[in-house]
Amino acid sequence: MTTTDSTTLDAPAAPAAATPDAPARTYPVLRWLVAATFTVILNETVMVNAIPRLMAQFDVGARAAQWLSTAFMLTMAVVIPVTGWFLQRVTTRQAFTVAMSVFGVGTLVCALAPTFPVLVGGRVVQAAGTAVMMPLLMTTLMTVVDERDRGRVMGNVTLAISVAPALGPALSGVVLAAAGWRWLFGLVLPVVVLVGAAGLRRLTDVGEVRASRVDWASVVLSALGFGALVYGLSRVGEEHPGAVPAWGWALGGVLVVAGFVLRQRALTRRSEPLLDLRALTHRTYAVSLAMQSLAFLTMLGAMILLPLYLQDLRGLSPLQTGLLVAPGGVAMGLLGPVVGRVLDRVGARPLVVPGSLGVLASLAALSRLAEGTPYVLLLAVQVLLMVSLAALFTPAFTLGLGALPAHLYAHGSSLLGAAQQVSAAVGTALTVTVLSWRSAQLAAGGAGEAAAYVGGVRAAFTVAAILAVGVVGLALLLPNRLPSTAALESGAGAPSAH
Repeated sequence: MTTTDSTTLDAPAAPAAATPDAPARTYPVLRWLVAATFTVILNETVMVNAIPRLMAQFDVGARAAQWLSTAFMLTMAVVIPVTGWFLQRVTTRQAFTVAMSVFGVGTLVCALAPTFPVLVGGRVVQAAGTAVMMPLLMTTLMTVVDERDRGRVMGNVTLAISVAPALGPALSGVVLAAAGWRWLFGLVLPVVVLVGAAGLRRLTDVGEVRASRVDWASVVLSALGFGALVYGLSRVGEEHPGAVPAWGWALGGVLVVAGFVLRQRALTRRSEPLLDLRALTHRTYAVSLAMQSLAFLTMLGAMILLPLYLQDLRGLSPLQTGLLVAPGGVAMGLLGPVVGRVLDRVGARPLVVPGSLGVLASLAALSRLAEGTPYVLLLAVQVLLMVSLAALFTPAFTLGLGALPAHLYAHGSSLLGAAQQVSAAVGTALTVTVLSWRSAQLAAGGAGEAAAYVGGVRAAFTVAAILAVGVVGLALLLPNRLPSTAALESGAGAPSAH
């Protein structure tokens, strides 16, 4: 696995004084966590191009086929809130073993699935393993990496995390052009085994294990609340006569999540909560969480809209579409280390403010798409969007989690993961709803099929651009740098915005 800078992540780490002229330290424990995270995140997007083949093979409709994505998101939303408690009870090696073993079993089930329900079940098992890896990586990073190195190391981590979803559609297009859909899992499985085995041989435990009891009522509330919310949002735009409407599921989910929040507050006062929401009392973390969630929502919207536009209207193949959008994700990943070094040198604001403005400008440009927009222009705007997001995400991750005291790292990582899953569901639902509504409205007014579709795409991108205004506002509220860890641990964990 060569997705990270080995000089940054793979040499022995040794404690050293954090002096301005001290050489950059390296953290070997992170290399294998990054490699594993790259592998599981890559798997999230490889199924995009395979859905038409799966519909034909298993004789299922488009709505049923979407369960391959919906079930994945639902499982992530249900499992992630529990990972904060889980990561505090087990060692790094134990958590890594559980995550990779569960993901590997799910991959094997998918590769051998004789029926569509079994395939969906395999995706659920995969998602359960994936849900543990990202919080594990972020919690370990915040535990072992010195403050002065966090931007640089987070930049290298971003390289792996950003490139993976961008390569997924292109990789699946190449595999599907040469072999069957089962090879999408068959090729991943040996990589999972190799990374898992190598990681266990070299991975060391970091942090301390804390024995704590789990509140099963919180687990049930979390599963029902986040599950119903994501499920309802994923069904927006569908009609099932006699069934509970999408808004009913979403509203029910919101109410149960509210009950979950109230229970966590009560548990905080008398024992230990499943998900410690005191992380949200740290202002920088709360602002960072809100900005990342909103930016993630707009990013998901663009990732859905562009392939729809390119394939349904412009007639590109899945492979061509994947190759067209891949440079943006690759650029985002390659800039990760650069952004990290700039963050360590000059602080966050020179990155997040221009980055947020770049997101707004690129989405505003995409809201002016036409039936014959040149592909070169589309590529340039999409690259601008992904580069701008790179300038946002690395500083936001670093500032947000860095604003928390050490005992809240696991909970902060879990909360961020849950927020991203909800943002993904909202972005998908909002994008599809606006696209369908505006297209139908224009078609009813006499517009041609292509013109109506373009109008729907433009309307959806316009909504995304409006939301990006909020990203700019939140970016302006982030501080340039954080106070020292000592100040955070003593309770001064809510730095001002200036």
